[in-house]
Amino acid sequence: MAKRKFWGWGAEGAGPSEEQARGVVATLAARFGAPLELAPVPRVEEIALAAPRVPAPDSLRAILVDDPHERLGHTYGKSFRDVVRALRRDFAAAPDWVAFPRDEREVEAVLDWCTRARVACIPYGGGSSVVGGVEARGLAASYAGVVSLDLGRQGRVLEIDRTSRAARIQAGVLGPALEDQLRPHGLTLRHYPQSFEFSTLGGWIATRSGGHYASLYTHVDDFVESLRVVTPSGVLESRRLPGSGAGPAPDRLFIGSEGMLGVITEAWMRLQDRPRFRSAAAVRFAGGEQGFANATEAARRISQAGLFPSNCRLLDALEAANAGAGNGDESVLLVAFESADHALDAWMERALELARSAGGVAPEHVPTKTGGEGARDGAAGAWRNAFVNAPYLRDVLCRAGVVSETFETAVTWDRFAEFHAGVSTAVRDALARICGGGTLSCRFTHVYPDGPAPYYTILAPGRRGGELEQWDEIKAAATEALIRLGGTSTHHHAVGRDHRPGYDRERPALFAKALVAAKSALDPAGVLNPGVLVDPA
Repeated sequence: MAKRKFWGWGAEGAGPSEEQARGVVATLAARFGAPLELAPVPRVEEIALAAPRVPAPDSLRAILVDDPHERLGHTYGKSFRDVVRALRRDFAAAPDWVAFPRDEREVEAVLDWCTRARVACIPYGGGSSVVGGVEARGLAASYAGVVSLDLGRQGRVLEIDRTSRAARIQAGVLGPALEDQLRPHGLTLRHYPQSFEFSTLGGWIATRSGGHYASLYTHVDDFVESLRVVTPSGVLESRRLPGSGAGPAPDRLFIGSEGMLGVITEAWMRLQDRPRFRSAAAVRFAGGEQGFANATEAARRISQAGLFPSNCRLLDALEAANAGAGNGDESVLLVAFESADHALDAWMERALELARSAGGVAPEHVPTKTGGEGARDGAAGAWRNAFVNAPYLRDVLCRAGVVSETFETAVTWDRFAEFHAGVSTAVRDALARICGGGTLSCRFTHVYPDGPAPYYTILAPGRRGGELEQWDEIKAAATEALIRLGGTSTHHHAVGRDHRPGYDRERPALFAKALVAAKSALDPAGVLNPGVLVDPA
């Protein structure tokens, strides 16, 4: 695998070339009516890293690394805030050590040392967090040191139950490596978050990752059959069952716990046969705001029809145009179905009927295709390419001083119109006040029978040296609107440190106390990822 960038998204050398980056910047400069310049990318030798504050014990020296590239790369996740700080050469919060345990016994040894030495231990996953979930923010004064725990050496599929369609998998496996190991068996997990290439199974589970499916199997929760977790108080393993009514589910305590309760080392995951049949179509809704409202109604009807499309992604006019999936005057609803068992003509025909009944212009007939044929054609293919390349483009925008960030949420259908109008007004007002302008676009990433998951993207001219402060103000305005109007502070990006203000307002107070009690029982010294979900002990 190619060497990862320590400061931005993906592999070194990947993404837009410098010439392409300059073209992107010129286009945005014309849009904003302001000059933009590309900042140089940082180099490892430019960064002055402090020596580790805490010595590595001899017993762990084989798996503890203080290589500068590794320490720099494990300092942050991959959000706008992270990339901007990296471009500023600000790595003051770099971990003292990066641990690469080779098995569960070595994970236990790292946690034992951290507990004894008062060293904060931050599970890293693949490092793709966009909410401050893998950084040592504010921990220097309270801990003797910080270790970033990377399970990248534990990436194997250990056992496959073909009859039940399940597999026991090590948590450190990256998305592509997981699928490569399942493919010879005709199986797939079929979980594709945007970070798929650079995120791990354990990270998906710990953050309740949202993935490929727009309906039915929307989060990784749906695929977890059982978990094995190492905590400072011992090892916990849940029973492998298709379902159970035996009290609160142990797995649910750790799914979404963001590494603050324990380190997920293995999981039995429900799998599927690899799909052979596919059908995809784009439905167009002209008419500005009314067109978007009609498209929203179409998405609601489809989500409540029991069809369970794999994709039901609504792009507003600006989102569609930016992705090359629309002409800028129409909202686009991307609908797709897939199956390993049967042709999909009836499902697609009914979905298009529902879309037309809400005012959409849809193809008359969309035949089922087999294999990979048609999976990346047309508007759906254009959107997919833009989706996969978006993190690389974001790095270019950060270098140009553009405030480029997203926030996502979920709300019930009955509230959506008022919710969307209120959020849009609050954020556009903030963009005008803080940045002098900018754009806001919206898409639906997932749809449920009771509501959509809107995902908002902002682009605005930044103030060199003040981009983070500008984003903090915009983010605060967005979060206030999300919570006030009845949405969630996050639908699939987890909480981390960035979403704590919204999460603290959204969760029941008694539940917060129960979560603190659970952490006290499993991590008495409070060394695991301090500051996510609850305050450090």
